[in-house]
Amino acid sequence: MLLLALDTATPAVTVALHDGTDVLAESRQVDARRHGELLLPAVDKVLAEAGAVLAQVTDLVVGVGPGPYTGLRVGLVTAATFGAALDIPVHGLCTLDGIAYAAGRAGLTGPFVVATDARRKEVYWARYDDARTRVTEPAVDRPADLGERVAGLPAVGAGALLYPDAFGAVPSGMPEHQSAGALAALAAEKLARGEELLPNRPLYLRRPDAQVPANYKVVTPR
Repeated sequence: MLLLALDTATPAVTVALHDGTDVLAESRQVDARRHGELLLPAVDKVLAEAGAVLAQVTDLVVGVGPGPYTGLRVGLVTAATFGAALDIPVHGLCTLDGIAYAAGRAGLTGPFVVATDARRKEVYWARYDDARTRVTEPAVDRPADLGERVAGLPAVGAGALLYPDAFGAVPSGMPEHQSAGALAALAAEKLARGEELLPNRPLYLRRPDAQVPANYKVVTPR
């Protein structure tokens, strides 16, 4: 296996290459406005550092969100294009699961919450029993509305850092954004166990900001 992982669902543009056992190379740049500009150079950098070429990749895994529409679609479209060009499978994983897995590798145990910034003063979030076991579906909510659903639980992710009054303590050394290395390692574990991963489809959880005007009139030429 030579697994290429990428995720653009958070402000981090992150790419990693995994051989089924270890991460061979990884890149992460945090810039919420430059996903499209940064992703392909990051892929080139990771492949070069690992001494590999794109044609050697056997599997792709992409974070399917939840995440803001504009950034998320960059990773999904890129993964779909690579998959079609190379005729290899494209697997999806929940972005929050990758952050949870990274938190477990950083030493977090027991129940906890992952929360990322959803903008509009909201967060994408989910609860976990441990780093590999999500117990709620990903959701988008205002932090003040979460109440007892997150009370008393440690939290990780940029959303928890943005709204400390709504979440429990954020342990030191925990990931703020996604890591493609963690996403790749989680995917490799699941594939080795024969688990079926998600399809390459986005978890938006809400409608995009762009809307057709309510009083839009179609003008046809005479």
